[in-house]
Amino acid sequence: MAQGSQKFKAQRPGGSKKPHQSKQKGPKKGGRTIAPKKTQVVQQQKLKKCLEVAIRNKIEMEVTHKASTSLHKPLSVVKGAEVKAKPGAVRPGTSSK
Repeated sequence: MAQGSQKFKAQRPGGSKKPHQSKQKGPKKGGRTIAPKKTQVVQQQKLKKCLEVAIRNKIEMEVTHKASTSLHKPLSVVKGAEVKAKPGAVRPGTSSK
């Protein structure tokens, strides 16, 4: 007969198990955006972004106007078909910066 207390309880095979969590180990994929501590910096970034978009659109309009006036036949600008995607999904050819 065994003397002393048991150090562990015997488990039945196929008994209750803890649910396995599939947690990703290591750093996450993708870029990191660190929010600035000052609101003035946020406003400057928004203004800069708006100016960049406006300048890019203005340049595109000027180039298409010059191209259409210099050609013998009228220029027709063809834009790619927009695909309805999930909001927040990244579309190819667009930049988040």
